[in-house]
Amino acid sequence: MKEEVSEFKVEEWLSKLSWPKKDSHKGQNGRVLVIGGSSLFHAAPFWAANAASRIVDMVHFSSPYLLNNKLVEEKAKRGFWNGIVVSWKEVERYIEEDDVVLIGPGMMRRNKAISGRDDGFNLKSVSDLPDDTKGIVRYLLRKYPEKKWVVDGGALQEVELGWLNEKMIVTPNQKELSILFGKFKITTQNLKLFRLEMVKKIVEETGATVVAKGVVDLVVGHNVKEDFFHIIEVGGGGPRMTKGGTGDVLAGIIAGLYATNEAIVAGVVGSYLNKKIGEKLGKEQVWFNASDMISGLELEINALDYSHNQQEV
Repeated sequence: MKEEVSEFKVEEWLSKLSWPKKDSHKGQNGRVLVIGGSSLFHAAPFWAANAASRIVDMVHFSSPYLLNNKLVEEKAKRGFWNGIVVSWKEVERYIEEDDVVLIGPGMMRRNKAISGRDDGFNLKSVSDLPDDTKGIVRYLLRKYPEKKWVVDGGALQEVELGWLNEKMIVTPNQKELSILFGKFKITTQNLKLFRLEMVKKIVEETGATVVAKGVVDLVVGHNVKEDFFHIIEVGGGGPRMTKGGTGDVLAGIIAGLYATNEAIVAGVVGSYLNKKIGEKLGKEQVWFNASDMISGLELEINALDYSHNQQEV
């Protein structure tokens, strides 16, 4: 397959973005559902959901840990003001209605097998799997293959390559990329040296767009019409972006952009925005966290919107 390696040019990629039309109405500029969270990682999905809320019209959040747990549900509602917390029993209705589903932030990897449930379609509802990350991911990705998905975090560590397709974006860090590539039963001693080949192999086999996170993010997608790999490297950021939550913010940004843009555009521009925010914060203050990243995103989105409006005048 041919390759097209593009030098990252900010203006070129920003020009590909879809912008809200002046006569648009509520909901027409994107709806995102975030599925995530666990008993251990409860903040991750809220960072992602809050990031997405800066971009789209509506964000919904749900978690299997909301099922029959009123205390968790009340805490979720108190901590998430920029969207709507929905019952886990109702999650499939929102999957069908929303433009993009982000699954995985804060979900825990499980070592147990799906005993007696080899065919996820035999289940009546995903709520039959309230505490099984692998089972939830398998059931939902197989049942809704035509939905736009962003697969991140714990979901990415449990996903099988056969569940992925060209409608999906995956956002692995170095560890998650190793897990994904390990499903080919191939091992490598030098992840950095073979990272591009590993990502291309995943894209070739699944059709998914990959945003491989690192000091330099590697975004690779498959141009189906012309049958070539689109490869873009996005630099920037800084050493403080190793802090917990920055990857969740990135996943939320990408999901928000994917609601109204092509997968490759969402991946590249999302990576650029995330790194630019981290870079700016690193210059302004030595220490920052995921919440600071989300505040920085609001400033960057406003700046982009102002620039776009000026160009239209």
